Amino acid sequence: MNKKLEITKKRHLEMILQSIPSYDDPKVHLEQYTTPASIASDILWNALALDDINGKIIADLGCGTGIFTIGAALLGAEKVIGLDLDNDVIEIAKAYSFKLGVDDITEFVRGDIHDFDQRADTVIQNPPFGAQKSGRKNADRIFMRKALETAPVVYTFHIKETEEFVEKYLLSLGGYVTHKFYYSFCIPKIYDFHQKERICIDVVVLRVETF
Repeated sequence: MNKKLEITKKRHLEMILQSIPSYDDPKVHLEQYTTPASIASDILWNALALDDINGKIIADLGCGTGIFTIGAALLGAEKVIGLDLDNDVIEIAKAYSFKLGVDDITEFVRGDIHDFDQRADTVIQNPPFGAQKSGRKNADRIFMRKALETAPVVYTFHIKETEEFVEKYLLSLGGYVTHKFYYSFCIPKIYDFHQKERICIDVVVLRVETF
């Protein structure tokens, strides 16, 4: 068993993940929002229980500051690859990967999702929802396609109200949903167009396997 499996409680993992910083200068066109540590730790803990992390190669597409990349490494992954288009967040992720002692397991790659060609056992991703006019159109579909090309098991975040469409789209790509996890994803006021200090969105995380 991988020696990194020293975390025996989900709460311990959550506390560690809370130390990973958010975006210094979030970019609206990339739809950069930090996944709350409570949600990230729950997804990772469920993935661990389903044998999708320990000893596996993990890809975190759109990794941001590395919360899933680092978390998977802490839970015993053989290797974790974090991909992001933003070099600023890649540097933050690298620094905290080193600080938390998993830099020997993590690899952070700056690049576009279209160009990613590595294979993995599991993908964990919180992709752009494609909801911002200034963002990439159909960004969520791009990430779903790439995720299913990359690994036979995928965990992917989506707005709950799109659940039915997303499930049908994944099926058209050769993936079927095995588990669903529901959360209230709360976002603080970080962009000028935000009118409230905090907004909470209902999201679903789908665990998908390929045929």
